Amino acid sequence: MKIDVVKVWVDDVHVNIQTANGQIKSEKIVDYYRLRNATPEQRQNFEYDNMGIHWLELDEDLSYEGFFQSKEEEQKSELYAFFKSFPEINVSKLARRMGISQSLMASYICGVKKPSAERLKEIENTVRNLGQELSSISFQS
Repeated sequence: MKIDVVKVWVDDVHVNIQTANGQIKSEKIVDYYRLRNATPEQRQNFEYDNMGIHWLELDEDLSYEGFFQSKEEEQKSELYAFFKSFPEINVSKLARRMGISQSLMASYICGVKKPSAERLKEIENTVRNLGQELSSISFQS
């Protein structure tokens, strides 16, 4: 689904978009851990393109399609639930580690695109490998 967004703005409560046909959609800031815990200045420091809105400093991405999904649909994404449960995982760096684009990973997470079984396994393996690397760390005093 191609969504032609002509305006993006952030207020104290919402991230807002306006489409070329005049439709305005909003997402609540409190629903996104990184946005909720960001300063007002950090929330205003975003970029947007034809796929969505990106806060590089916060490692947060919102896909435009997500603004048009019901919350019920959104909650069905296993990846959404996983990354919401572990906000300390840097999604864009995990995507880079896998060799895929940040926007593609964001589309998987918000449920706009459904990853193939192979891709889902690749994401799972990358997360598991990261966990193994972290569990092998030993700090010497």
